[in-house]
Amino acid sequence: MPSCKKRSALGITLGFLFVCLVESRLAATETVARPPNFIVIFCDNLGYGDIEPFGSDLHRTPHLTRMANEGRKFTQFYVSAGVCTPSRASLMTGCYSQRVGMHVNERDGHVLRPVSPYGLSAEEETIAEVLERANYATGIFGKWHLGDQPPFLPTEHGFQTFFGIPYSDDMTQAVGMRIGSRLDGSQWPPLPLMRDQAVVEAPVDRNQLTQRLTEAALEFIDQHQDQPFFLYFPQAMPGSTSAPFASEAFRGKSRNGPWGDSIEELDWSTGEILGKLKELNLETQTLVIWTSDNGAPLARPSGDLSRGSNLPLHGRGYTTSEGAFRVPTIFWWPTKIQAHTICDQLASTMDLLPTFAELASVEPPSNKIDGLSITQLLFDQKAVTPHDAYYYYDRDQLQAVRSGPWKLFLPLSDFNRHPHFEKGGSAQALLFNLDEDIDCSSNLASSYPKVVGRLMKMAEEAKWELGDRGVEGHEARQRGQIANPKPLRLKAR
Repeated sequence: MPSCKKRSALGITLGFLFVCLVESRLAATETVARPPNFIVIFCDNLGYGDIEPFGSDLHRTPHLTRMANEGRKFTQFYVSAGVCTPSRASLMTGCYSQRVGMHVNERDGHVLRPVSPYGLSAEEETIAEVLERANYATGIFGKWHLGDQPPFLPTEHGFQTFFGIPYSDDMTQAVGMRIGSRLDGSQWPPLPLMRDQAVVEAPVDRNQLTQRLTEAALEFIDQHQDQPFFLYFPQAMPGSTSAPFASEAFRGKSRNGPWGDSIEELDWSTGEILGKLKELNLETQTLVIWTSDNGAPLARPSGDLSRGSNLPLHGRGYTTSEGAFRVPTIFWWPTKIQAHTICDQLASTMDLLPTFAELASVEPPSNKIDGLSITQLLFDQKAVTPHDAYYYYDRDQLQAVRSGPWKLFLPLSDFNRHPHFEKGGSAQALLFNLDEDIDCSSNLASSYPKVVGRLMKMAEEAKWELGDRGVEGHEARQRGQIANPKPLRLKAR
């Protein structure tokens, strides 16, 4: 018989081994813990003042109000361009569109048109490709607009499935026929609905797009509920046309015509997504971001809200105004992001790629990117923006730069469109304090010459790196290009 002393030593040894085994299993569990799901809902042309959480008293958006109450509003969240293609390129790559060559081209102008030879280069790594390396399921449901030829489609950029339209909903065959040869419009096919790389319907019924895209997104969540997933949901509405579309359940039901109808249906769609996450007990595992690709285009006169509202911001979409670049944004992640909170720090769609990479514990792209992780802004009320400077480009022209509360419009004489300068331009800079002057009505340039000088220096650095009109950026990369693009058409059965 072993002595009591020996039995005690043996017990201590066995106990120690047991503790070690438990700790090692816990460590292993933590190592293989499932990373969060990511959902990005990206509306088209929806303005800062178009939804209730950001001040609208015209459109009814109860699901977005609930999302904001349960999450965090970002009141100074920016896109990188006032129009579709460059804005979407920045979200996907974490770069200014000037860095990846998706800001303008001689054939299409500032947004890609059907049958374009251009698109997002295969050399760029998208959010989907980054997350694929972490074994995420990836899907896109909605409007792509980064190239409609096979090498440029989402399934060539890290998305395992695509259901939606390859470009804006207003780029229809009828519009192409009116444009004619000016933009090769006579080649435009009927608006195609695609699944992966195949056209499954043409022309698609735009009234049904929000409903059908939502159904497909819900099915994707169902299919991938047991693994981490990235759902990119670039809604086609309110859309680029002056008369947005909505299903029969919403058509004619708002107080603001087709624009309001489409926004209230987008709110319904958001409610369906959040409801599905709660049904599957995925809400605490899923970060949902709801935002827009640029501000509302606005109709003229400016008091007409039939094409959206950017109030209280100054300006319209398609420019470098605050109303074009600053978009309504909500981050929702129950138990992780504090409810009923507001972040007033500058952040950007370009920041989503590095933020997702950090949260998923995967390396960001090896190519230089402009986005910065905003993880701290999600969880810490006292965190400050990681950005020292932010640049406002219109196509190939740098028009403004922001640092802290200051936004400086550069003196310009040659420009296509400008939110402040009239034809003929200005030899004087405009300086606004965005914290105190949200509608950019008081030029403080003469009162703060040192601020003007500091921001002018930042502008010169951006021009050297990213380029400017007539100046090639030293660190800009090339867009993708193919020869002999072909129209996307429904194959005969």
